[in-house]
Amino acid sequence: MFMGIDVGTSAVKALLMDDTSAIVAEADIALSLSNPHPYWSEQNPADWWEATLQAIDLIMANNARALSQVRAIGLSGQMHGAVVLGEDDTPLRPAILWNDGRAKAECDDLESALPGLALRAGVVAMPGMTAPKIMWLRKHEPDVFEAIRTVMLPKDYIRLHLCGEKATEMSDAAGTLWLDEEARAWNPDAIAATGLNADQLPPLFEGSDATGTLRPDLAARWGMNKNVVIAGGGGDAATGGMGAGAVTHGAGFISLGTSSQLFVASDRYRPKPELLLHSFAHAVPDRWFQMAVLLNGASCLAWVAKMLGETNISDLLARTEAQHKKPSDLMFLPYLSGERTPHNNPYARGVFFGLGTNTTREHMVQAVLEGVAFALADAQSCLHAAGTHCELPGVIGGGARSLYWTQMIADIMGTPLARYQGGAKGPAFGAARLARLAAKDGTIEDVCTPPVIENVLKPDAHRHEQYLPRMAKFRRLYDALANEFQDH
Repeated sequence: MFMGIDVGTSAVKALLMDDTSAIVAEADIALSLSNPHPYWSEQNPADWWEATLQAIDLIMANNARALSQVRAIGLSGQMHGAVVLGEDDTPLRPAILWNDGRAKAECDDLESALPGLALRAGVVAMPGMTAPKIMWLRKHEPDVFEAIRTVMLPKDYIRLHLCGEKATEMSDAAGTLWLDEEARAWNPDAIAATGLNADQLPPLFEGSDATGTLRPDLAARWGMNKNVVIAGGGGDAATGGMGAGAVTHGAGFISLGTSSQLFVASDRYRPKPELLLHSFAHAVPDRWFQMAVLLNGASCLAWVAKMLGETNISDLLARTEAQHKKPSDLMFLPYLSGERTPHNNPYARGVFFGLGTNTTREHMVQAVLEGVAFALADAQSCLHAAGTHCELPGVIGGGARSLYWTQMIADIMGTPLARYQGGAKGPAFGAARLARLAAKDGTIEDVCTPPVIENVLKPDAHRHEQYLPRMAKFRRLYDALANEFQDH
């Protein structure tokens, strides 16, 4: 058995996988998010560890024998989060997350100090990245900054608790702005520009490397043997790629999780920062990927359901689909947490346009689903402009469970999409595959096969044509409001 642990934004997920890639057991523990000020987004790292313990305990309660056969554990997590530890390796403050927008000025400062940074870091400086957040701390919380002994990423804080080792790997380090993506090594110029030294960052590994072994007390707690390997793991985008089999050039997927990504694997480093694409190191050696990143995905559906007092999202989607006759007259900009590709605007916010006395909750939900799909089509345009194409992207993440929504996305993007057997494979699954590689149980090609396709959703040509003028209006609406978002 192999375990994957994913430190997400909304939950920590633990998953058991056997050596045929079959999922044997899984458990989720919900997390809460703190927004103490406008544009801020934080979580307490201690909550991640407590949720990890609870998730594995839950699996043990019903699958003790399978758990005892675990040979390795792989880690995945939300990228970019700034976890700052003091001398005693405890967090000095809550972690600043990927969807936090406070550090826009620090991005400008960093790019002024290092004009060529984007070509080495694979992306322009954005507030969600780790480095600008540390610069923000230096300016606004100097006592915290001075006390920093180590800067970590979310999944690596879990590693520290699991095995006592400080380490990270290429795909998560890729999202800090401190990694030289092509060299797969820390960039000393970028580190120095943020006021840190290299000793304050963990050593770098590949995601398929072993980084330590499980602590004896935890092995005893869960009935595991004493030499369970802790794999390097990966950032959630890269582990999503491992789970979807996106490890060869041109293979890709769409993630419909809390945020959304369009991900395409590459055989070499291909930076396109001018298109606001992320060109990052993959979780396995000598591979990279290009990615268009949207800060808003299935979280928009969860938000509108909560706002409408709807607790059964499946029922809400069924009612919305039943009344769906044509593209919605209502327009929704899905930028509840700002946006990266193609706008790099942390101040952008969600907008309903066209509300009327006849607007129903189902109309609002349809507009939200279409708004996320329009944003994905925008992101796809950036990849195509870079010459990057994926013939048949798979769809992963919680939103992939909805056949209605994924067909809508195919129609709007004009792209066939694959849905996988066994539901929405996610980052925890990819982390378990990295655990298997770290245990030396197979090659990348043997382990990271694409899941079996359940069905292929082909775009309907008539519906695609109907959506084209709505897509143009979606873009005009953002352009009309872009300056208003900046007035904060």
